[in-house]
Amino acid sequence: MLGTRPIQRSRAATAVAAIAVLLGTTLVGCSPTPAPPSSRCSTDALVLTCPHNSTTLVAAGEARVVHWQVPRGTPPTGGWPVTIMFQGTLATAALSWTASPLEPFGAYYQTQVVQGLLDNGFAVLTPETHLAGLTFWDTNNPLVPDYYQSNDHALMLTIFDRLADGTFGAVNPTRLFATGISSGGYMTSRMAVSYPGRFKALAIQSASYATCAGPLCSIGPIPTDHPPTLFLHGNLDPVVPVGTMWAYAGALNAAGRPTLVVVDPLSLHRWIPQAPGEVVNWFRTYNS
Repeated sequence: MLGTRPIQRSRAATAVAAIAVLLGTTLVGCSPTPAPPSSRCSTDALVLTCPHNSTTLVAAGEARVVHWQVPRGTPPTGGWPVTIMFQGTLATAALSWTASPLEPFGAYYQTQVVQGLLDNGFAVLTPETHLAGLTFWDTNNPLVPDYYQSNDHALMLTIFDRLADGTFGAVNPTRLFATGISSGGYMTSRMAVSYPGRFKALAIQSASYATCAGPLCSIGPIPTDHPPTLFLHGNLDPVVPVGTMWAYAGALNAAGRPTLVVVDPLSLHRWIPQAPGEVVNWFRTYNS
């Protein structure tokens, strides 16, 4: 059954949030929430930072950087579960690891997602798109009509191999999760469409089905083993209309696949404030 989580605001909070939307920014307070002492991440007066490693892979002859980190402490038997986070268009994956509340597109919430996952026992990988992250994913690229011939497919196969051989630390290659925003959200859907059985759950921010692109959206076949999927969306998104997300969620619901939809009524095209808590809770639910 398709689930929804209504978001309620007081009139005062709505007015303040509306101003933030008009400015294209996110108001989350004057300074970041202090990270707990056990956290991988740290805060100063303005910035939340999660230190990470960077590894260069070669896929189809192209060098691709993957940023990654594992949680503190002793890994569970079999290794840490892994979340792959796919960047949005032009927003290099390195930006996922540090942000301030003053940055646009909900960047601070994105880094809070990384922090929350690390602090709750998930390793995190953030691969770069082509050209050092200054492009977009091939999942819906009209210049690459066959995804299976794309460099991104070669990259994913290489990532799967490197997860298994220990390149990214003591991780469990059988416990994979994926999330991403915009182009990265479509790429998150691609994990269900093209890699059956690999992923435990997905969280899609501001996107829809793997082959859709903004308002141009026709929902393709739903795999019988499509992972449980959390949808996060801004109701006022002018880039990826919220209706395209609802079409995908509805198709999953009709196919009997678990879904949860969280829509922020005043958000545009960005990570929404609810994302950090919702993503972590969703992945913890299906990490079994």
